[in-house]
Amino acid sequence: QVQLVESGGGLVQPGGSLRLSCKVSGSLLSTSAMGWYRQAPRKQRELVALRTSGGSTTSADSVKGRFTISRDNAKNTVYLEMNSLKPEDTAVYYCYVRKYGVEYWGQGTQVTVSS
Repeated sequence: QVQLVESGGGLVQPGGSLRLSCKVSGSLLSTSAMGWYRQAPRKQRELVALRTSGGSTTSADSVKGRFTISRDNAKNTVYLEMNSLKPEDTAVYYCYVRKYGVEYWGQGTQVTVSS
């Protein structure tokens, strides 16, 4: 069983930055994909950024140039660096991992961008 534990969310002013972390139980080396999704109130969950084991990264147009996904295999941790945050980035952010064809989700961490 794989468990994902997110941290790093919070309240930030527009233009600010946050870094989300997702600690994954077990090795990241056998994952086929990892990434971040988000869900704003009254909206569907949407992809933020996804990286495959082949090295390709897909990200939402709305976050390109502002958000960066990365991983630290030694710490079994996935990160989402978020810069130039906007009020429309407000959402619950979920960590996602696909391993041996099975999808796993974190519990979510709230990000609120407001002055």
